[in-house]
Amino acid sequence: MTTKPIALVTGGAGFIGSHMADVLLERGYAVRVVDNFTGGHERNLAHLAGNPDLAVEHADIRELEPGSALFEGARFVFHFAGIGDIVPSIENPLDYMDINVQGTVRVLECARAAGVEKLVYAASSSCYGLADVPTREDHPIDPKYPYALSKYQGEQAALHWHKVYGLPVNSVRIFNAYGTRVRTTGAYGAVFGVFFKQKLAGKPFTVVGDGTQGRDFLYVTDVARAFLAAAETERAGEIYNLGAGDPQKVNRLVELLGGEVVYIPKRPGEPDCTWADITKITNELNWVPKVSFEEGVERMVVEIDNWQDAPLWDPASIEQATKAWFQYMSGEV
Repeated sequence: MTTKPIALVTGGAGFIGSHMADVLLERGYAVRVVDNFTGGHERNLAHLAGNPDLAVEHADIRELEPGSALFEGARFVFHFAGIGDIVPSIENPLDYMDINVQGTVRVLECARAAGVEKLVYAASSSCYGLADVPTREDHPIDPKYPYALSKYQGEQAALHWHKVYGLPVNSVRIFNAYGTRVRTTGAYGAVFGVFFKQKLAGKPFTVVGDGTQGRDFLYVTDVARAFLAAAETERAGEIYNLGAGDPQKVNRLVELLGGEVVYIPKRPGEPDCTWADITKITNELNWVPKVSFEEGVERMVVEIDNWQDAPLWDPASIEQATKAWFQYMSGEV
């Protein structure tokens, strides 16, 4: 039986969750991954095969019960499990409320029953809507679509469990995470998956608007380090914005990748710029980003063949895929 501290990662076979497992193992933790493998992939954990300090459990968070052996003895819980993407949330809001809200409540109850030392919730900056920048944690909340609402309500549940039951919780609102293992299949939306497949196919990059919109991209290993800092601190009941604090224009990504561009219509409800004010997390958790945007993109390009099976998007297929977005986000309904 391991004497190492135990950390449980829900959604640990996913993009950020698998990197969280890496960081935890490197820091001397024994890691339990819980994933139903609908969004996560076994290949994200393949490099850890045979590691005696890693246990992987195929489970759906909506079916977890207090007293679950998965949580027994866990020091920390990192809750990444959930579903993302804007358009599917507009089309299937029930799924988002069920998984991202009710699923989170089940994780909270399991963590409470197990007496964990800290639960860190993966929240989303989408809760702010079209925010003033740089965006502080006390910015007004204005979710524009069901995904954003579901992630915010999950966060509210986590903070409520801290307030009512004394469960030590911190919430980290992620702005624009990117890096190796980022999602390559499924709904249209993740810019890196879209662009990398287009580059592999020799097709033009589909740039929304004029490409001058800024996104606060933060490399995934920096994200994982921030979550560990949010767990190891004695602080609880806190919300932290998480980004690089240095927005990059989409045109800069195109420049780094190199290739032709075709422009597609700007979408309603999308901010011109996302920009996290990271003063609080820097001051309170002594965390700073380490991986530059250029270095992060370079790391991904080295593994570009991993995007061979990603869907190939073009202006026509994007228009079809985003019909619901334009219909419901334009305010005409």
